[in-house]
Amino acid sequence: MNEKKLTEIIRSALAEDIGPEDYTTLFTVTPETELSAVLKAKANGILAGTIVFTKTFILLNEKIKVNFLKNDSERIRAGEVIAKIKGPGQALLSAERTALNFLQRMSGIASETNKLVQAVKGTKAKILDTRKTAPGLRLLDKWAVEIGGGMNHRIGLFDMILIKDNHIVAAGGITEAVQAVRRKDTQNLKIEVEVKNLKELDEALTLNVDRIMLDNMSPEQMAEAVNISAGRVPLEASGNVSVKNIKEIADSGVDFISIGGLTHSVKALDMSLLIE
Repeated sequence: MNEKKLTEIIRSALAEDIGPEDYTTLFTVTPETELSAVLKAKANGILAGTIVFTKTFILLNEKIKVNFLKNDSERIRAGEVIAKIKGPGQALLSAERTALNFLQRMSGIASETNKLVQAVKGTKAKILDTRKTAPGLRLLDKWAVEIGGGMNHRIGLFDMILIKDNHIVAAGGITEAVQAVRRKDTQNLKIEVEVKNLKELDEALTLNVDRIMLDNMSPEQMAEAVNISAGRVPLEASGNVSVKNIKEIADSGVDFISIGGLTHSVKALDMSLLIE
C-alpha cells in the first residue's frame, strides 16, 4: 500500500468526520486527560486493517500508542480483546469512529473473502475481487481481499483491458473490439473478453486474448467451456456467485471466480472500543 495514498485516504476520512472541531470531546475532555482503551471483537472473523487503524490515531496525535494482540489475516473471536490503545484523550476519542470504520469494513471484506477461499479449497479456482468498491476506498477494499486470501483483479480502468458487453455492442462485435484495442494500445496491456454463451466463447478463442470471462453461465455451461478451451486461455467465472454455489462453480474447472459481493455489499465485522 502506497504510504502517501494511505495518508490521503485517512486524512480525508478524519476531516469528513471531525469537520471544524469535535465539539463534544472538546467540551467534555480536557487537553491534559490521558485515556486507555481496549478494542474488542463482537463477532468471529478475519482481522484486517491494523495498519490503517493505528495510522488513523497517529495522524491525529502521534503520542497515541496502539498495541495489537492479533495480526492481519488471523482469526478473531467475539469477546476477544484484539488491541489496546492509550494516549491523549481528546485525539483518542476524536479518531475512534474513523479508525473503527476502516477496521470493521476491511475485516468484514477479509472475512467474507476467506469464507469463499475456504469453500473452493481443493480446486484450482482463485477468488478475485472486482471494481465494485466504495468510492475512494478501493485500495483498502482490495487490500482487505488480499488479506482474506483472495486476489486482486484489476485496480482500475487503466491497468488491464476488459472488454465487456457494452464495449462489444459499441464496437460492433467481439472481434472488432479486440482488433480496435490492438490497433491503438501502445502499452501492450493484457486483454480479457467477456462472453455470454459458447458461440461467443468460440469466437473469443480465435483472438489469442489473455483471459475469457464467462458471464452468468451455469456450472454445466462453464464445464463445457473448460472442455472447449482445453487450457488454451484462462477462464474466469462471473455473475451470481454465492457461498451456496461457489463450490459447484469451482468444480467446473474454471481458473478464476470474480465476486462483486466481496466489496459492494460487505457486512462490517462488529467491534467496539471501550475506555477503561
